[in-house]
Amino acid sequence: MSPESQAHEALLTARRSMRAYLQQPVPDVLLQSLLIQARRAPSGANLQPGHFLQVRGGLRQALSQALLADWQAGAPEQEDYAYFPRPMPMGLRKRQAASAQALYGALGVARDDRAGRDAQFARNYRFFDAPVALVVTIDQRFGAGGYMDLGMSLYGLQLAAAAAGLGSCAIGALASYPQTVRRVLGLASSEHIVCGLALGWPDPEAAVNRTCTERAALADYFRVLES
Repeated sequence: MSPESQAHEALLTARRSMRAYLQQPVPDVLLQSLLIQARRAPSGANLQPGHFLQVRGGLRQALSQALLADWQAGAPEQEDYAYFPRPMPMGLRKRQAASAQALYGALGVARDDRAGRDAQFARNYRFFDAPVALVVTIDQRFGAGGYMDLGMSLYGLQLAAAAAGLGSCAIGALASYPQTVRRVLGLASSEHIVCGLALGWPDPEAAVNRTCTERAALADYFRVLES
């Protein structure tokens, strides 16, 4: 394996969701470079669906406050798209439970510590206090293929960030309150809310950044079909 291939494999293996950040700013020119790199992702008919909206200053604070208020009030909204299968198959439910166990285990939060779990979940709506807060959207006219292309671009952004020494975390929790996000940010109803994204320099001392989830075995998702 060439040194380039080894470096690429190491990047893919080391990338993980970071949920604690240093307050060192990310230069605008660096963020823009990462977004340009991410847009090189494959895209059917080169349509390049989706938008990345950076939310800053008082608008970011207003968005976080509105989302936290909705979540704390238990005010449900109709999501723009279905993320999880309903009902959740048992095999996937086990993966979900293992993921939560890895996260709260890294934090030392017990399974029955509801307050501790709620405090950590609330940080989703503050973009984990990362220097960069992004809201990812897509035109409502796109179907599943558009979401697939946008997902590749989103992963490209996270890999580009990791290669530059930055950390990131996609935040699906934002998709639970799409009407609130659109209202606070002044977006059209045709702009569907896909997720949020926290990005910045990861805090090397934060226990939460040591969360590590297992990936499915190759045999679980790969088969050879031949005659």
